[in-house]
Amino acid sequence: MLLVFLDGIGIGVKDPRRNPLFETRPPFLSALFDGELPSLGSRTLESAVASCIPLDPNLGVAGLPQSGTGQATLYTGINAARIIRQHFGPYLYSTLKPVVEAHSIFAQLKSNGSSRPVALANAFPQRFFDYLDGPRRRIVAGMYAALTAGVPFRDIDDLKAGLAVSTDITAERWHAIGHPDAPVSTPYEAGAILARVADTHAFTLFEYFRTDKAGHEMNRAKARHVLGEVDELLRGVYDHADLANTLVIVTSDHGNMEEIGIKTHTRHPVPAVFFGNREGFPLDGLLSLSHLVPAIRSFLG
Repeated sequence: MLLVFLDGIGIGVKDPRRNPLFETRPPFLSALFDGELPSLGSRTLESAVASCIPLDPNLGVAGLPQSGTGQATLYTGINAARIIRQHFGPYLYSTLKPVVEAHSIFAQLKSNGSSRPVALANAFPQRFFDYLDGPRRRIVAGMYAALTAGVPFRDIDDLKAGLAVSTDITAERWHAIGHPDAPVSTPYEAGAILARVADTHAFTLFEYFRTDKAGHEMNRAKARHVLGEVDELLRGVYDHADLANTLVIVTSDHGNMEEIGIKTHTRHPVPAVFFGNREGFPLDGLLSLSHLVPAIRSFLG
């Protein structure tokens, strides 16, 4: 299984003036659903090769969903916002760290005795490792889950070997942050690399955050750019993954970029897109972020 996490993408209105998804109409995603895209008026989509269902990121808690609680819930199956009685983010609330450590999908799969390894496919520059070695540990849920479960963080050597994908997909920014020799990939090439990583692991996670950044900046041009890169990444995955044996899930933690004229997050549902080996995956009953990990566990046995 490959889980592609896109920060801050909800299901919005079918209006290109408000929702960049309908302004850009990403070619791969559109083709996946025979020209359709999810909207508030059409939240569930089904085609011969893919499914899309809405997930509730509000979790029964008032206020705007945030990344810390949303991602903690998404990766554990436990309603983190209910535990601390609020939405919180972008980093993990201290009370939630032991919850993620004990119950993350990484921890659950590793404790299950799987003979195939799990992977965080992101590559990190040296300054990330320097930060981990320092006194401050503000960290997002997925990275904390990997850290505490003993899942290796991939570095510049993995990037060069084609065994990891930069968090910005292309690694274009690595040249300016101390790695002038970092190989730059097209998003499609990065998708092919991600597919190869997924083919050799029981469960692989890839995280992408620039979608949420574009939403907070209310930057329409950046939103179009990142949606184009994500679309090409997913096309690369689709073309190169062993889809007869691999299920790909693409989802988010909260809405944001689908309302490009609003700086804050939204309470819109988030999409969960499934393609590849969907046979036997329990789509029925998937209603909120807290339901995904139990379904993954059931699917992977």
